[in-house]
Amino acid sequence: MQIAFTPLVVLLWAVVAQALFAAALLWTAPLNRLPNRFLALLMLAIALWLLDAFFRAANVYGQNPNWYFAPIYYSFAFGPLLYLYVQSLVNHGFRLRLRHGWHFGPVVLQAALYWWLRFQPYETRNWFWQTVHQPYTYRIEFVGTWVSLMVYLGLSLQLLRRYGRYLNDNFSETSQLRLRWLRALLLVLAAVSAQWLLEVVLREFFGLYYRYDYSTELLGGVVLLIGVVGLRQANMAAVHFEPETETLLPEPVAKFYQPEESLALALPNAAAQTPLVANAALATRPAQAVDAAVAERIRHALEVERLYLNPTLTLAELAAHTGLAPRLISFTVNTGLGQSFNDLVNGYRVSEVKRRLANTDDAARLTLLGIAFESGFNSKTTFNRIFRQFTGMAPREYARLQ
Repeated sequence: MQIAFTPLVVLLWAVVAQALFAAALLWTAPLNRLPNRFLALLMLAIALWLLDAFFRAANVYGQNPNWYFAPIYYSFAFGPLLYLYVQSLVNHGFRLRLRHGWHFGPVVLQAALYWWLRFQPYETRNWFWQTVHQPYTYRIEFVGTWVSLMVYLGLSLQLLRRYGRYLNDNFSETSQLRLRWLRALLLVLAAVSAQWLLEVVLREFFGLYYRYDYSTELLGGVVLLIGVVGLRQANMAAVHFEPETETLLPEPVAKFYQPEESLALALPNAAAQTPLVANAALATRPAQAVDAAVAERIRHALEVERLYLNPTLTLAELAAHTGLAPRLISFTVNTGLGQSFNDLVNGYRVSEVKRRLANTDDAARLTLLGIAFESGFNSKTTFNRIFRQFTGMAPREYARLQ
């Protein structure tokens, strides 16, 4: 068999080889083990899908028709594997259960068909291509894979949106946990799917096969990028986001809390105040009482014991320190202040920075970044973003005014 190494053939072979290599690295990665294995399986499935494009471009099928219907098609697994990757990444306690099996029903049927055909004589496979596959099952496979991928992309993006709210209510430092890179790449993947839709239209309504087909190669490139960045993702072991058990909390008040206002005053009196809401429907909710003793315990831990100086303080750690249930703390902070846990803790850190900048000894002894680190921040990028969020100006601008 002779292969003409055209630029397209070389490109496809390189993408397949790189995808297989990245999949092997992900499978053996020590951090985020389960999500990385879902991602490795996804990259393997797409690499095999790309192998079909390689066989066509390299004229392998033309030289050896027996290679038709090789069992390399597992495209109905793309969407489920992507969704399970996101699910397991945002929840360290996620485990694969029997109830997840229905996601893979279509790919099991797809795999069974190709493995059955693999062991049939060439005459049977040729008959199946002419009378069944080309007019029916090929269309189901190509269009169905696109529909499946779009559905699971939507579910993954929705899950990431809810996960973002969870982060703000449970972590004071979220820069390495936000997964913005994943959200961006999923949106790029959705854009690539638009090319796939174009191919569906060309095939279904104009009978044009393999004329403007670029979605497979683009899909391989995007997932390869996800794999590379996935290997660099920070350890997500502290994250346990379970959307099915997520507690609905009141909408946050449209203001920032300043720790100079006593938390002891703000929280206990919150039930007597009318919360500011973003829409009229929320305004009809009855006010919910906040326990003054719980509010005082939170205030003491933050204002007196200064737990906000812990740069990675989490809701779970505050709960362990105070002996209060995490949901009780979250309810108290959300209802009493109309804030997230993240905004509450970072508000204290910003106030500590402002206090130290006003202190001439601290200002002379430490750099601005040094003051930020001693105030509970652990990265320059996070400090600049949070300080601007609370004050409306960059830290250096504020320092110059002191």
